[in-house]
Amino acid sequence: MANDDQGTASPSLNILAQYIKDLSFENPGAPRSLQARDKAPAININVNVNANPLSDSDFDVVLALNAEAKDGDKVLFAAELVYGGVFRVTGFPQEHMLPVLFIECPRLLFPFARQIIADATRNGGFPPLLIDPIDFAQMFAQRVAEEQTRAKVQAVPN
Repeated sequence: MANDDQGTASPSLNILAQYIKDLSFENPGAPRSLQARDKAPAININVNVNANPLSDSDFDVVLALNAEAKDGDKVLFAAELVYGGVFRVTGFPQEHMLPVLFIECPRLLFPFARQIIADATRNGGFPPLLIDPIDFAQMFAQRVAEEQTRAKVQAVPN
């Protein structure tokens, strides 16, 4: 562990392990769903991040990606990935822990998860779905704002 001039530990973030917790690809209309179409399908992507402590310094961070492509009301494909990483986080002030866990950790996991989804859709007979980069800082800020609003609503007497 690195020390600075005052003898305090320098902040450190290490990936100890990465893993697929759940991977699902559904192609319910195959082989008809693989035919060429006049317009691109509507694609809906949902992203969620969760973190759980494993010890004082180790955390399990999970990135969940769900993608669904539709042509009208017909589902062409549905892909679901729950991708995790075990991170060792040391030397960060307590007020920085949530941003590290919910912004930096998923940012490190995302390129691997993106590639898994792209490979799954390509292997399913479709062009690879290349998910645009995700602004995890914005997602985190939105989540904090929603939780603050929820807390204010619950605090209002009836």
